[in-house]
Amino acid sequence: MHFLLTRTVDRNGIDPQHLNTTTTDPVIIAMSRKYCTVGTCPPSWQVIEYRPSVAGNSIYLTFFTLLLLAQLALGWRYRSHGVWKYTAIMSVGVLGEMVGYVGRILLYQNPFLMNNFFVNLIPLTLSPALLTAAIYISLYRVIVATDASSSRLRPAHYTLVFVLCDLLALVLQAIGGGLAATAKDKRGSDVGVKIMIAGLISQVLSMAGFVALWADFQYTVLRAKKTGGLKWVQPPLYEELRGEKRWKGFRWSLFAATLLIFVRCVYRVAELWDGFGGHLANHEASFMVFEGPLIILAVAAMTLFHPGRVFGALWGPAGRGERTGVRVRGQGSEVGLNETYPYEGV
Repeated sequence: MHFLLTRTVDRNGIDPQHLNTTTTDPVIIAMSRKYCTVGTCPPSWQVIEYRPSVAGNSIYLTFFTLLLLAQLALGWRYRSHGVWKYTAIMSVGVLGEMVGYVGRILLYQNPFLMNNFFVNLIPLTLSPALLTAAIYISLYRVIVATDASSSRLRPAHYTLVFVLCDLLALVLQAIGGGLAATAKDKRGSDVGVKIMIAGLISQVLSMAGFVALWADFQYTVLRAKKTGGLKWVQPPLYEELRGEKRWKGFRWSLFAATLLIFVRCVYRVAELWDGFGGHLANHEASFMVFEGPLIILAVAAMTLFHPGRVFGALWGPAGRGERTGVRVRGQGSEVGLNETYPYEGV
């Protein structure tokens, strides 16, 4: 009888069947959360102060699923043009977004589990850095096809510099997320959050520099066009491409996607600034406006004007910095080349 009445406690001394739900000790609360379900523990114990909307997050998850399928389909359709790297980067980024929204739905089911919280937090924090990497390798080709002499950086350096900046941001955010996820107390969690914020700030600063250089390039090209000097320096291989409406749409889609992701990153810095317990970190409406829709619109723009549709067989030559040659029309066409820039891209 004594054996039957003995309570089972875990290694921290917590009895899962008899939680002390009146305690205010943050350490005991943190150790008890994993045994909580909705209705068994007070709402103040939740890892966030609200239960995410299942309907809203399911809609976002559906959009990202459709966009991932579209990216994969377009990547397969234009596979002969060498867009596999772009497709891979975009697909992993969109897949990360999907995982993040699955995490938010899991948070609705159980808002007490830290694992659910980090399945939501970490993918949604990291994924946009992959999307910006796809933007950088695309802009490189835009500059090659327009006029590399109008750029303050060599085209390939855009990819090198800004992808490295993205990598730094990813590493900082991943380290911060890992520390926050494994922290045993609030102090450790706060350290992780601060490192994540540092990663987000580095991403914001690198994107701001990217936008400034891009704007300067556009201004220089426009000025050269007005003076009539642009036509003498533009690479002839891409003359037909530059005359297509899709070319203009592609450039605007990249610019729009960059600004959308930039605004989202600024929001995430503000959201995490006061830690997981801050006002913005626990305000669902702002999250549903500044996180999901901005990234969905950015990915939609990059999907609608997929580089395979726009560049066709010229995607590969532009990635190698090639300037001249004869383009043969048709799917899987080859391009004969005579001149390249003195560097290689991605």
